[in-house]
Amino acid sequence: MKQSILHKSASRGIADHGWLHSRHTFSFAHYFDPQRMNFGALRVLNDDTVAAGMGFGEHPHRNMEIISIPLKGELRHQDSMGTTAIIREGEIQVMSAGSGITHSEYNHQSNQEVQFLQIWIVPNQQDVTPRYDQISIRELEKKNDFFQILSPNPSDQGVWIHQEAWFHMGILEKEHSTTYQFKNPDNGLYVFVLEGNIKVDGQELSDRDGLGIWETTEVLFESVTHARVLLMEIPMNL
Repeated sequence: MKQSILHKSASRGIADHGWLHSRHTFSFAHYFDPQRMNFGALRVLNDDTVAAGMGFGEHPHRNMEIISIPLKGELRHQDSMGTTAIIREGEIQVMSAGSGITHSEYNHQSNQEVQFLQIWIVPNQQDVTPRYDQISIRELEKKNDFFQILSPNPSDQGVWIHQEAWFHMGILEKEHSTTYQFKNPDNGLYVFVLEGNIKVDGQELSDRDGLGIWETTEVLFESVTHARVLLMEIPMNL
């Protein structure tokens, strides 16, 4: 039987450090809720806003797939593999921390904030060789349909990670309906609304609401207004 869990935007954890304002869908850092630890392999979904010129100093990661999606502005990345990159709105970055990596991320601009999603996925392999990738997703965009931006397969559209997960984005015009078909019926789907109002299997969602759905093979989307959504299909059993 189809199951679901709703996470309204206002129910998320809050971190406000002055230079950083973050909303946590799942337990992270000083925000802890035993009922909000993860959704399957989706461990972290942070909605971060970083002040001009500020950022996260060098820090380590290990055995986690880390995805960054800028929503506004530019993010400057440096890591222990020697990578230096600027990630912009309309791009996606993935970093497989694997056996261990250190990196830093800063707002690249001195006159405006940067907003980005930081997403952590538990990998299906331990201690892999660390890797980095970054691509533009603008040329992948489709109106009124879902377009893939991440998968488990290096040869598929978008970036790839060490997990049986698929990410899609959707840009839906007002009063448009479409259906998402699961890649793997054992997976769950976590829907995160970037902007607008939309009904997901009849459940109405608005900006920054999240909805997890599992034990099904398809989900119906009906846009109430113009809407942008991020879909994360991920394994539920680790």
